Amino acid sequence: MRVAEGKVDPVHQFTIESLFGTDQWAIGGYNIAFTNSALWMAITTVVLIVFVAGGAKRELVPGRWQMAVEGLTGFVDNLLMANIGKAGRKYLPYVFSLFAFILFANMLGLMPLALFGVHPFTSTSHFTVTGVLAIMSFAIVLIVGFAKHGLHFFSLFVPHGTPVLMIPIIFPIELISFMVRPFSLGLRLFVAMMAGHVLLEVLSGFVISGTNAGVGIFFLAALPSFFLMIGICALELLVAGIQAYVFALLTCVYLNDAENLH
Repeated sequence: MRVAEGKVDPVHQFTIESLFGTDQWAIGGYNIAFTNSALWMAITTVVLIVFVAGGAKRELVPGRWQMAVEGLTGFVDNLLMANIGKAGRKYLPYVFSLFAFILFANMLGLMPLALFGVHPFTSTSHFTVTGVLAIMSFAIVLIVGFAKHGLHFFSLFVPHGTPVLMIPIIFPIELISFMVRPFSLGLRLFVAMMAGHVLLEVLSGFVISGTNAGVGIFFLAALPSFFLMIGICALELLVAGIQAYVFALLTCVYLNDAENLH
């Protein structure tokens, strides 16, 4: 949070800041300094690795940690089976990693770590991150589609039973709709996470301003805003999980198109 002249800047929390390598690290003229966004993506990756490694003991009587990992794995496996079928089993490592990474990144960005002097950063609140994740999924869909079906993959853009005269109209519409998928996939996650954080920051500004304005304004604006923040925080935790689920679900749906041309 940034406070300047008694005002809170709700957008400052999304600022990318270089931590080191600002002057020396560059590829093709583009700076590749290690940033706060990269740091929190690395932290998310480490947390994910520790989470999976800690629950991979395969004990006869599983503990809570092992049950959590197995439960999450089973959830993703059921998601693949419901949308793709048995052929979806081979995508379990990727979809599980995708789902868990987004979930953990969303959750870490909501942790009240500022109480301990650490300012969390939600990497999924940047379209550059969510866009890359979407492009990865879209690239896998294209690779699988053309590898399994060849040029017959283009039949995906001509729904079954389409009259011949309508094909020149339907085909470009379906193709454009297909090409927009990675943009909409990444945009949905980015907007949902960014909007929630901006709302929390605005409400915190009301709390700070109302508290400094006197007792009357405190009870009129600051206190209701504070209780509303608590509700929004609970809602954001729910949104963090839902958005990870939606991203994984749509990835499964798109993979089903590549596998079964549906």
